[in-house]
Amino acid sequence: MSQLEKAQAEYEGFIQEFASAVISTVSKEGIPNGSYAPFVIDDAKKIYIYVSGLSTHTKNIEANPHVNVLFIEDEAKANQIFARRRLNFDCAARLIERESVTWNQIVDQFQERFGQIIEVFRGLADFRIFQLTPKEGRFVIGFGSAYHISGDRLDKLEQITGDKN
Repeated sequence: MSQLEKAQAEYEGFIQEFASAVISTVSKEGIPNGSYAPFVIDDAKKIYIYVSGLSTHTKNIEANPHVNVLFIEDEAKANQIFARRRLNFDCAARLIERESVTWNQIVDQFQERFGQIIEVFRGLADFRIFQLTPKEGRFVIGFGSAYHISGDRLDKLEQITGDKN
């Protein structure tokens, strides 16, 4: 198995290790914000977050739909703190209309994954579901082992070398 094939196999299962993602947003004034959100993901790698309208990141997404999502290896599991395995996607956010068929399907997935707390959120009018559609990404396995992710299904990995960003 080639290095690229090994990276592809590791990439395919990496997101399954996580129940939440780090999200980076920017306000309309250009002020960055880092936060996190539990998520569900579909087969097309669209990521759904269920967040309070009172939070800074939700207000930022409403003002600026460009979101970066980061999945990063637990520090306690990392062999080298400077080379933690990580995957990030540049995404476009879209609000899912409350009580729509899609909204109900996604809420059901959240309830299946996260339990009864979702029943509470269903009754809170300020909670919103955003679909984050990745455009491209980067998967870093370690030193000298970084890959650009592209393709219609985000399934094409290309190793990043000194010649490429």
